[in-house]
Amino acid sequence: MIFTKMQGAGNDYVYFYGVAPQYHKPEFIRRISDRHYGVGSDGLINIEPGKTGDFRMIMFNADGSRSAMCGNGIRCVGKYVYDKGLTTKTEIDIETDAGMKHLTLYPENGKVTKVKVDMGEPVLSAKNIPVNIDAEKVVDYPLQLDNGDTFRITCVSMGNPHAIMFVGNPEIFPIEEIGNIIENHPLFPERTNVEFISILAPDCIRMRVWERGTGETMACGTGACASLVAAVINGKAERKVTVVLNGGNLEIEWAADDNHVYMTGPAETVFEGEYPDNV
Repeated sequence: MIFTKMQGAGNDYVYFYGVAPQYHKPEFIRRISDRHYGVGSDGLINIEPGKTGDFRMIMFNADGSRSAMCGNGIRCVGKYVYDKGLTTKTEIDIETDAGMKHLTLYPENGKVTKVKVDMGEPVLSAKNIPVNIDAEKVVDYPLQLDNGDTFRITCVSMGNPHAIMFVGNPEIFPIEEIGNIIENHPLFPERTNVEFISILAPDCIRMRVWERGTGETMACGTGACASLVAAVINGKAERKVTVVLNGGNLEIEWAADDNHVYMTGPAETVFEGEYPDNV
């Protein structure tokens, strides 16, 4: 099995094109994602020919669970199909479990280096995120944990659920402890990603992320988009910002004219290899 290891702002995945469904088994995904005994990644992304779009993306977390969308991952899908000659177009549509996403590819010397993604409209309805709460939206909501801590969260879906909190200094915040607790909190029936952010300037956000099914990662594209939306509706940021992540920067805009969130960032191939053809 020939695979490609790719990363977007440090958020890395193993990519296959058109593999059979048996390679979507959780035990295989956990094995290949393992950073000691496998290739090492935040998960696996399978690319297929599209039915209504140009291509289809199927995405799995490192623990083998399936996820509807990955912002950094889909940028690398755009690079993969262009660099390998599967398309010559620089405007393509990718089918995902979170709906169709439109990508603009920016090639240099025949290889894509940057991709802009129309991430669609943010979902703020609590029942559609989903969040188990009797309220229309979850904005600046006091979430009390079993350990006695209370954190104020704002919830947004960008195809997958996010709980965003503003913290004084993300660099020293206990991400692993608190992220794990909130991810699995009964408030979230499908678990949740958790973003810990601070506002460096009205047009700049610092973010660390605890990803559902993976743990802390270098970056999260949907999380960066959700963080901007949360910052705007809490009156803390402008609608176009740079989001500073552990793995690099993403440019995020929540457009006022169409209510869509646009994400622009890098996509890079790390290496290619051959993995044993067994499940």
